[in-house]
Amino acid sequence: MAEVLLFHHAQGQTAGFLAFADRLRRDRNTVHTPDLYDGHTFASIDEGVAYAKKVGFGVIADRGRKAAEGLPNGLVYAGFSLGVMPAQSLAQTRPGAKGALLFSAAFPAEEFGSAWPEGVPLQIHMMEEDKWVQEGDLDAARKLVSSVKNSELFLYPGNRHLFADSSLSDYDPKAAAQLTERVLAFLKRTDSKG
Repeated sequence: MAEVLLFHHAQGQTAGFLAFADRLRRDRNTVHTPDLYDGHTFASIDEGVAYAKKVGFGVIADRGRKAAEGLPNGLVYAGFSLGVMPAQSLAQTRPGAKGALLFSAAFPAEEFGSAWPEGVPLQIHMMEEDKWVQEGDLDAARKLVSSVKNSELFLYPGNRHLFADSSLSDYDPKAAAQLTERVLAFLKRTDSKG
């Protein structure tokens, strides 16, 4: 069983985000879900992004780093959209990462001041026509996958952003099921590497 540090998206710890974490737990994975928003949730992505801007993206990233303190180094770091920022940063900079799962966002590796660590597997999931990923995230994802051994980019048909969150209007049951199946397989492979 893998141990996962999973970061929520800009709308906060929604019921669908928590349900996704519970689904990973049902497969006997340990999943940590720190709240980077101090209990706040938002009805729209725009409201959530406005809150993150008000708090400061640097503060959000620091909260993500602090969430990893006290946890073992051998984690899989995962994040949805805004949560990709701390997840990818930790995967690249905290020693011992077992893998990274990036949902609906990606950053260039150089954003975090280092190359992708050798031997750390990566899986990225996005919808092809999602307007949010069209603003650079898809390009960053393709570049990462082309330069990282043992990496995969899964593009789903459609234009929804938070398509794996069952509590939001963006939810796409078919794409979410495929994403979940692929993530569970990734976690099994990651755990089997000891």
